[in-house]
Amino acid sequence: MEKKKIGVIGVGNMGGAIVAGIVKSGYTKPANLFVSDRNPDVLKDIKKSGVQVSADNQYIVRNADMIIVAVKPWHIESVLKEIQPLLSSDKVILSIVAGVCLDDLARMAGRDIPIFRVMPNTAIALQESLTCISSNEELNIQRDDVVELFNHLGRTIEIPEDLMAAATALSSCGIAYALRYIRAAMEGGIEIGFGAKMAQLVVAQTVRGAAELILHAGNHPEQEIDKVTTPRGITITGLNEMEHNGFSSSVIQGILASYNKL
Repeated sequence: MEKKKIGVIGVGNMGGAIVAGIVKSGYTKPANLFVSDRNPDVLKDIKKSGVQVSADNQYIVRNADMIIVAVKPWHIESVLKEIQPLLSSDKVILSIVAGVCLDDLARMAGRDIPIFRVMPNTAIALQESLTCISSNEELNIQRDDVVELFNHLGRTIEIPEDLMAAATALSSCGIAYALRYIRAAMEGGIEIGFGAKMAQLVVAQTVRGAAELILHAGNHPEQEIDKVTTPRGITITGLNEMEHNGFSSSVIQGILASYNKL
């Protein structure tokens, strides 16, 4: 079956990561990917991957079946107003704009337009995103297409819209939280004798391994922690020192602070 033609309006950090992931995945030919942005330098760079580029958002809608809108929240209304005359029930809008609900998107784009909210993270560039999807109707045919696309770019879960803000804080922001742990562990590694590059490799591969243990076995993290914490051992000593200094509490409070900001 021929893959849908995909449009991306806005190729900043997240939009650019989506385009990179789609190209890398081979989900569709680069010639079936249409990209627009106001920055000509961004378009010049992204054109090298073989995708179709334009400064005209309406060009994207004319040529694409699925339109991913990846603009800043304060631009979403003007963008949807601009493309609204070209939208129809056979065009699917995918919004990755944080904080803009499906009802507002429908008001801007039209009530008869299939609309999904999608929340990936920047690991989508490497086909390793966790992408959360919600829609306001039973859009079975379109949903299959949307899920298929994002399953090529990592893992996909469908959630009710009232969890979308939580998904943003836990997954989209969560990439930054995980990277901050990696940075902190690297600094600890340097203090105990590793060079910076070697510490980065050791920590990054260790975090990758920890994630794979959870994803493959499905165990609670404490089950895996128990395997490496022996009585009076060095691991439990380190864990307890981190907890005494508020490690778990800080992570939880950071997630809550991000969530409450949305």
